[in-house]
Amino acid sequence: MNLETKWLEDFVALANTRSFSASARQRHVTQPAFSRRIRSLEQAVGVTLVDRSTTPVDLTPQGQLFLVTARNMVEQLNESLGHLRGLSMANEALDIVAAHSLALSFFPPWISRLQKGVGELPTRLVAMNVGDAIHVLREGNCDLMLAYYDPYATMQLDAEVFPSFSIGQVQMVPVSLPDEAGAPRFSLEGRQEVPYLAYTQGAFLGRSVRMLLKNDPLRMRLRVVYETAMAEGLKGMVLQGVGMAWIPDFCIREELKSGRLVRAGAEHYDVPLEIRLYRCSLVHKPGVEKLWRQMMKLPRDFLQA
Repeated sequence: MNLETKWLEDFVALANTRSFSASARQRHVTQPAFSRRIRSLEQAVGVTLVDRSTTPVDLTPQGQLFLVTARNMVEQLNESLGHLRGLSMANEALDIVAAHSLALSFFPPWISRLQKGVGELPTRLVAMNVGDAIHVLREGNCDLMLAYYDPYATMQLDAEVFPSFSIGQVQMVPVSLPDEAGAPRFSLEGRQEVPYLAYTQGAFLGRSVRMLLKNDPLRMRLRVVYETAMAEGLKGMVLQGVGMAWIPDFCIREELKSGRLVRAGAEHYDVPLEIRLYRCSLVHKPGVEKLWRQMMKLPRDFLQA
């Protein structure tokens, strides 16, 4: 039997409220995610614990029997943890998921700046692709999501259910290794074929570049020699002189400043991007609520990286 402690806590909460929606709010997850966790508990123990045909919901005879065990296990665990922690609870960390490029290059300076306005902010950060991050946010398995705003709505996030703060305006810049004269080794200007380091088909940044090139003859001169979903991966290949790529400017500021990388094309080839911090309004975790209220009080320019 493979039981998760959170499932037992979920079940105790449901037994107390007799409501899936009320229990989900209490447990700081969305109702669909809460329902799936109760289903997982029932699958693990091998019996139906909840009678879903009644309103309010009721426990089955097996559920009433199991409730005693569940409560005892939860109480004993909490008591033991209390002693181990010296009967004091540390500030609960916020779980944040972020696109890879944002996690590596954008998040550290941004969170440092934010903490100057809201105070100490314990966080846990996980980097993943945007599609997976959206799934995690929808499932209620994270508190916040750091992602690029999608003006074409392919992310399909309802603004009322998933409110957001705009926290950055950046540009994707076409860059290349310089030649001996300091000019781009691979230039978008002219008529020559250009070795192109591209984002993979499903990558959000790749879609943004494709929108830029959709009606531009330049796309016919780009010869794909390498693909990856991560901006940092493309940056590494550009620095190796393999080809040119579009990379968010916050990832390459130092390289552009030092001359290790140079622009491969004029500014009309830049791709504007907006960075946003998302939450799920159905999840009412105290730490998230507090942070959201604090951020609403901060000047707009303070939130912008």
